[in-house]
Amino acid sequence: MLQKTITVLVVDDSSLFRRMIIDYLSSCPDIKVVGYAINAYDARRKIPLLKPDVITMDVEMPGLNGLDFLRQLLPEHPIPVILVSSLNLTVFDALSAGAVDFVRKPDMAAVSRERFFSSLNSKIHTASFAKVRISSGKGKYGSGHLSAPEKPLPLLKSGLALRSTVIAIGASTGGTEATLSVLRKLPADMPGIVITQHMPEGFTQMYAQRLNKLCRMEVREAKNGDKIRPGLALIAPGSQQMEVIRSGNGYAVRCFSGEKVNGHMPSVDVLFHSVAKNVTANKVGIIMTGMGKDGAEGLLEMRKKGAFTIGQDKASCVVYGMPMVAYNIGAVSLQSSCENIPSVLLSHLKKLT
Repeated sequence: MLQKTITVLVVDDSSLFRRMIIDYLSSCPDIKVVGYAINAYDARRKIPLLKPDVITMDVEMPGLNGLDFLRQLLPEHPIPVILVSSLNLTVFDALSAGAVDFVRKPDMAAVSRERFFSSLNSKIHTASFAKVRISSGKGKYGSGHLSAPEKPLPLLKSGLALRSTVIAIGASTGGTEATLSVLRKLPADMPGIVITQHMPEGFTQMYAQRLNKLCRMEVREAKNGDKIRPGLALIAPGSQQMEVIRSGNGYAVRCFSGEKVNGHMPSVDVLFHSVAKNVTANKVGIIMTGMGKDGAEGLLEMRKKGAFTIGQDKASCVVYGMPMVAYNIGAVSLQSSCENIPSVLLSHLKKLT
């Protein structure tokens, strides 16, 4: 069967980056650039005519910015959008508005450009399968305008079983908003949480800071040796692997540079396998939206070692890839919508008190 050609519209006000992206994508055999736009107004005119499968778009453009453009575009034309962004917090507002994923803009170094092109190619292919989530800006997945945590579910009765419990979450495409949706509903006295989200270096720190403002728990980017404790969620730093290790009577994280696993660093499988191997206390694994299979084998190992495991269901995933593979190999104890995962998780934890 012939592979479908993915049609792409490139939106960027920089003629240099626009030409660089167009030239690269034109060299890809299964991608066709059907046009370009120099700003959001130009894109708005061309989208109904060109009907692209995927749009690549600079977040910061003169006139109508990318965020407002997404809020206007997606309700009428639910087309997957890949953001091309510098290291800027605006990217998370745009993801909240419905963009599927993002790629960090490269500098002029050849290695940086090569990484950028490889990532852009991969994300365009993933986006072509993605379900576009329409957001009003105030939806259940959160918004850049939210300034306070959502009212959480009731507090847990803390005990030794909960204090020693470790919860591991893994996500990829669509995961920034899905993970936020889950964490915002959790009380402050949750057992320690470790999170691997496929994300470039630099953005993980900003993402952690964003979640820290919107959640009851403390959320921060992990540093090597950080202790896992109740009330704290640690996010794997971009471009490093993160494992859970024993530390005295409890647990800590080990962050290190290493090889990519399943094409990713950080990798969900690295985190999940370490939890399966090293956490002898109660453990929970949650695998969420994303393309590919990263995390599925690790989650299966966790379940074999007695963990309660949750997989995000197809209807609520932006991309039902990682959770689907995990479910198909028997790694998932229970499937749940993103909206209901917090209730499912807390229901399980209450059985441990």
